[in-house]
Amino acid sequence: MTAANPLDESRTAGRQSSVRHWYAVARDAIDRPLTAYYLLLGASALLLTIGLIMVLSASSVYSYKENDGNSYAVVTRQLIWVAIAIPCAWIASRLPIGAVRRFAWPALLVAIVLLALVRVPGLGVEVNGNKNWLGVGPFTIQPAEIAKLAIVLWAAHIYARKEKRLGSLHELVFPVVLGIGLVIVLVMLGRDLGTALVLFAILLAMLWVVGAPARLFTMSILVTGVIALYLATTSAHRLERLTTFTDPFKDFHKAGWQPAHGLYALSSGGWFGQGIGASQQKWGDLPEAHTDFIFAVLGEELGLVGTLLVIALFLTIAYAAIRVAAQTADPFVRYLTFGIVVWLLGQMIINVGMVLALLPVIGIPLPLVSYGGSALVPSLVALGLLIGFARRDPEAARALAQRKKARSAGLSAGRVPH
Repeated sequence: MTAANPLDESRTAGRQSSVRHWYAVARDAIDRPLTAYYLLLGASALLLTIGLIMVLSASSVYSYKENDGNSYAVVTRQLIWVAIAIPCAWIASRLPIGAVRRFAWPALLVAIVLLALVRVPGLGVEVNGNKNWLGVGPFTIQPAEIAKLAIVLWAAHIYARKEKRLGSLHELVFPVVLGIGLVIVLVMLGRDLGTALVLFAILLAMLWVVGAPARLFTMSILVTGVIALYLATTSAHRLERLTTFTDPFKDFHKAGWQPAHGLYALSSGGWFGQGIGASQQKWGDLPEAHTDFIFAVLGEELGLVGTLLVIALFLTIAYAAIRVAAQTADPFVRYLTFGIVVWLLGQMIINVGMVLALLPVIGIPLPLVSYGGSALVPSLVALGLLIGFARRDPEAARALAQRKKARSAGLSAGRVPH
């Protein structure tokens, strides 16, 4: 029998000790009071930065052709929206929870009015067959994007007020299901089936987090599935996308053109991509390269590493937000946080699924990354709310106060003459 080598045993013990040390360090970092706050702030900032870089790259050819040789027209408009969105997000992060809740009913009413105005001749603007845009001076906005934030805020407010009565099916359904149902109907009148499905997913998420019975989910999913399939059959374009998405090359020159070129872009990116600005598909072959299919351009230019980074940042936001929701004692914060997570993470999953040809193309942008101000502003405001909730966590608030006090003491000590 071979005797154990003391040197090998020492090395093994050293490696195990090192692993335990780094595990303890990571666990300590994760357990700190301000972890969720910094994760939300950092991941949001990184996604916004990546989005601006990719909008600049993906839109450059389109901008050059559509704006008399100006390759920066689209990204300039996106920068204007960012300049509007960041102050709005900062204000949202500083608002007291009571003030946020006072916006619940006005937000829903504004969303419904804007969606109704889309149906007014001369105000509604049709884009790619969907009449879901509203012309406002030189800008066009998509009220359905505003409605996503509005329904999450409103439903969280209503359910928080009914916290002790949510064991009743009547209290679960009225008025939240009716209110969100009205918004979904208005969106569907504009033939925007994709956004309507996202709104329905938000509704299901809100019902789930407040403890709705399983039979309500089953009935809702069955009814919505039947309605969605019926609506898909009423449009030849939608039906083509639904029947060819699993193999876009089967109908390459028609319904499969966009998803097929999205796959071309991703496959040519490899591990580390072709480099920023080096995409070939954005030169006219890939429709909506800077909006719905920006993830494909991102994969072509930044490779698998870049796409995984973006997905990891969304998962980081979800982890930090769920941590905030789990630690709070305020039902409004819990419901609103969960609704925002489902909205942003669900929309990311749908967009990535479209680009990977795992889901039909239904015109859903990638939050914070795709071009579009009417989607960017509500998303950043929602993230601002989450960051505010993380800051107001009792332990996080104490840690921030201690840090501010220590910094002030350090500055005061620095001014004392020796």
